[in-house]
Amino acid sequence: VQLQASGGGLVEAGDSLRLSCAASGLTFSSYHMSWLRQAPGKEREFVAGISRSGDMTSYSDSVKGRFTISRDNAKNTVYLGLNSLKPEDAAVYSCAADLVHWGSRLLSDYDYRGQGTLVTVSS
Repeated sequence: VQLQASGGGLVEAGDSLRLSCAASGLTFSSYHMSWLRQAPGKEREFVAGISRSGDMTSYSDSVKGRFTISRDNAKNTVYLGLNSLKPEDAAVYSCAADLVHWGSRLLSDYDYRGQGTLVTVSS
């Protein structure tokens, strides 16, 4: 199983980005998907989750209203739109797949976690 995130970069506060995570080696449409992030010196945390069919989404309080998660099951890809970026959003963003739990905040629930893409936000 591979979960390959891309789309990160260096942006200024207030800018937007769109991250992608391409999945392979699993039946993508069977998995709930989430985005996680880990800032320097901090633990990895849940950012956003989306159900198998894409009809339900969940967000952490820190990103609600600014970030949007979506998926395209035909392309085996999950996306994260990041708007109104803040310096505290800087982190390595990765995606994770969970066969059973939707939008879980417990990192141990996830069956697969991929390598991340770095987002840097300058003030």
